[in-house]
Amino acid sequence: MPDNKNIKIALAGNPNTGKTSLFNVLTGLNQKVGNYPGITVDKKQGTCKLSNNTTATIIDLPGTYSVNPSSLDESIVIKTLIDKTNADFPDIIIVVAEVSNLKRNLLLFSQIKDLEIPTLLVINMSDQMKSKGISIDIESLEKELQTDVVLISARKNIGIDTLKKALLNPKYKIPESLSNYSEKMDAVFFNQIKKEIPNQPLYKSWLLITQLEDLSAYTQQEQKSIKNFKKDKDKLAKLQHKETVFRYIKINEILKKVYKIDRTKATSLRAKLDRTLTHKFFGFLIFGIILTFLFQAVYNFSAAPMDFIDGAFANLADWTKSVLPAGMFTDLLTDGIIAGIGGVVIFVPQIIILFLFVAVMEETGYMSRVVFIMDKVMRRFGMSGKSVVPLLSGTACAIPAIMAARNISGVKERLITILVTPFTTCAARLPVYAILIALVIPKTSFYGFNLQGLVLMLLYLIGFATAIISAYILNKILKVNKKSHFIIEMPNYKLPSLRNLFITIFEKTKAFVIDAGKIILAISIILWFLASNGPSDSFGKAENIVQQEIKLNGIDLSQREQEQKISSYKL
Repeated sequence: MPDNKNIKIALAGNPNTGKTSLFNVLTGLNQKVGNYPGITVDKKQGTCKLSNNTTATIIDLPGTYSVNPSSLDESIVIKTLIDKTNADFPDIIIVVAEVSNLKRNLLLFSQIKDLEIPTLLVINMSDQMKSKGISIDIESLEKELQTDVVLISARKNIGIDTLKKALLNPKYKIPESLSNYSEKMDAVFFNQIKKEIPNQPLYKSWLLITQLEDLSAYTQQEQKSIKNFKKDKDKLAKLQHKETVFRYIKINEILKKVYKIDRTKATSLRAKLDRTLTHKFFGFLIFGIILTFLFQAVYNFSAAPMDFIDGAFANLADWTKSVLPAGMFTDLLTDGIIAGIGGVVIFVPQIIILFLFVAVMEETGYMSRVVFIMDKVMRRFGMSGKSVVPLLSGTACAIPAIMAARNISGVKERLITILVTPFTTCAARLPVYAILIALVIPKTSFYGFNLQGLVLMLLYLIGFATAIISAYILNKILKVNKKSHFIIEMPNYKLPSLRNLFITIFEKTKAFVIDAGKIILAISIILWFLASNGPSDSFGKAENIVQQEIKLNGIDLSQREQEQKISSYKL
């Protein structure tokens, strides 16, 4: 590996392996979120200092189960790793695996390894090995996979220094590639590929044939050969299936040597929790209780910090008036700018509580259980259980919530979810609701619950109900015959990582303050201007002044003429 001052590292892995947790540990707050060119898929990258003279740019690729994509997110992985001219093409790939699902995770690892890019295997959640009765012979696994293998726990910051050292000096050998499987699959077919596309690794050529549509980066001869191989769709599909089978045969052979599970030491807490949280009655009851507690907390827990912020900005405005001379600039500063910023910041405690609850549900693995129990209900309205995530995410902001709908595989379900998600109440509407509730609803208890919190929950439920009703109507209108299948992985239950919670809440709250804050501040300044430059006192007394003028001058005017004169005076 060349001694670069800056190296590009891509994080790849299955969903729920802790890939994003590792990304947060390595980059901290030195990260930014953008989009991949031409599409609305989040592109997360950050920087990490590996040594005194080496900095790494870390790219967090979307989670995928294999290099054969089934969604827009997953297609990003293959496009990034197959094209060396891509700006995000990595020097090293870290494949993140999860200690209890190593067999499935190694499928993606074996495919990426065959692309002949330096690859490290990181096995996450090593702190759970004892409780699950798992033991791994790391040295033997490294020999079998021909790469470094690092055990880490991203949540507990275990093994991170070892990983950084491995990144500075990774071992890399060209592994057993698809050519070993090709003889068993179809030797003649794959020898023909090697003959007609000699300048590309065999597995890369195979992926160009089966996955990639944009071939502009390749020579005319290569494009012609690839298009010829693409013609027999049925044969390609059968070979893809065979490839997966042969890979799993090899993975099973390796794991029999290095991976052991002592079932007598493993605990069954997960099974007990799943039986309760996914129960057809208690599952919904628990979810309802959590939502009720959430909206109660938005009011009860945020009251004190909101009062403090309100008082602090009021004192700041008074102090500013006392030290600056009276005038338009001082009024603008105190009644427009300070009041506008205060109008944004005062709602930050409520926004933080809302984001905190959603982040905890995602971090613990509970959100996947909610998706599972809601699937049967959501399908009656033309959506999928996976639609719950965009709908709940819509309580933060409709735009990223709509973007989250790309993970829904069914075309019809995805379209309906995108169309109805804006009906859910986003964070930008929360300040409006809070002001209206404070004006109309008294601060009293209702059967032990905060009445204002109950009303807020009702407003959110109205938004969800509107979305559901709209989805039902769209389901009747849209005619899509293609059926979709609901498949979801139930991740292990985990205690929330304080680091991940902090980063998630910080990023989302910052987005609210900046995006919604700019609008609220602008409106505050406009309102100040209108209030400061509106009609004078004579505007309200126009009728009396006109009547006095008529009496003094002795003019006899009809009612219509008097009204016209009053209107003219106001103008």
